Amino acid sequence: MGALPHQASLEEAYMRLTNGAVDYRSTLDPRQSLQQPAAAGPRSPVGAPARPGPYGPPPVPALPAAVPPVPPAPAVTPPPRPTARTPDDRSRARRPRPSRRRPPRPARDPYGPPQAQPPAPHPMPPGAGFTSRIPVRPARFSHALRSEWTKIRTVRSTMWTLGVMLLLVIGIDLLIVAALHNHHDTSTPVLAPGLFGLLLGEIAVLTLGALVITSEYGTGMIRTTLTTCPSRSRVLAAKAIVFFLVSFVTTTLACAFTAVVNNAAFGGQPVDPGLTPAVGVAVHNGVTAASGGEWLGATAGVGLYVALLGLLALSVGSLLRHSAGAIATMLGAVLLPLIVALFLPSSLESFREGMIRYSAPNGLASLYHVPMIGSENQNGTHQLVMLACVTAVALVSAFTALNARDV
Repeated sequence: MGALPHQASLEEAYMRLTNGAVDYRSTLDPRQSLQQPAAAGPRSPVGAPARPGPYGPPPVPALPAAVPPVPPAPAVTPPPRPTARTPDDRSRARRPRPSRRRPPRPARDPYGPPQAQPPAPHPMPPGAGFTSRIPVRPARFSHALRSEWTKIRTVRSTMWTLGVMLLLVIGIDLLIVAALHNHHDTSTPVLAPGLFGLLLGEIAVLTLGALVITSEYGTGMIRTTLTTCPSRSRVLAAKAIVFFLVSFVTTTLACAFTAVVNNAAFGGQPVDPGLTPAVGVAVHNGVTAASGGEWLGATAGVGLYVALLGLLALSVGSLLRHSAGAIATMLGAVLLPLIVALFLPSSLESFREGMIRYSAPNGLASLYHVPMIGSENQNGTHQLVMLACVTAVALVSAFTALNARDV
């Protein structure tokens, strides 16, 4: 342990404060000159009273000769302290309190007789039970159709996708008509300009077809739908029918509008009688005109083709149960065959021609009588049948997967 700090005494502190005024090394008292000199003569003995003087103590008065004694005070006896109470005294003085303990339960025999069963309820007469005021009807397929129609017409994705499709189909066609109205071109069919807007508008229909079912998987609404209608095949069939009709009607109306505009802008142009008209161009009385096959292909044909593509997207969405995955898959199925076929070598010419012939863009072009490959007058019937078969296979797979797996 370390040494304790030094503690200065009171004398030592006083010496430090008066170090400059007092010389402690001298043995002479500087206050000696202030004292009066003592008188000469014999000194008074020790214990003798001091002489009176200006600085002497005052004289002590003399006590009387006899002082009566003070009688002692009477002794005060303290009150007796209470004695400690014994346990017997406490028990006698304590009031009895009611016991809070529960009475012991009677022992039960685990192997005793069984308890008596409650009596069976009396059968109620028919018509005497609860009757709901709301009419209860069995669920039918028409109810599922009405439910899906309510869904598809009240969500915003339907309005946005169909609105974009109409804007692309009609808007691009009007731009082409405004640019080529003064050009007298008789080498292409009259209704062919409507193809360019439809090539972009079909992407919006594909997106809507995938969102019709994948949006319910994303939000969890599919659980409520299947709880309300336990028949899963009925739900998927209702979705497919409602979407097919909506997309078919909307696309057909848009393409019919563009066909009327194109016929008014490019129809009736004179054709030189000495020249052979181009493939797909119909000539009537020496002027260009649209034949009945062109009108059917440019309206109902392309509407059916686009609706089948959307129905294929709905089937893929039911299989994948993911919006982005279903849309990306359908875009690849529509665009990749034509792009890949353009880069195939000449040694695979037959395979390349087959990919181009049955690709989605060539299917639409054939319905407008302007095929991308081949010089024969194609009307798109083969492409339409092929797409219907592929869509049917995908739809059957979607039904099987929906009934086999959990939500």
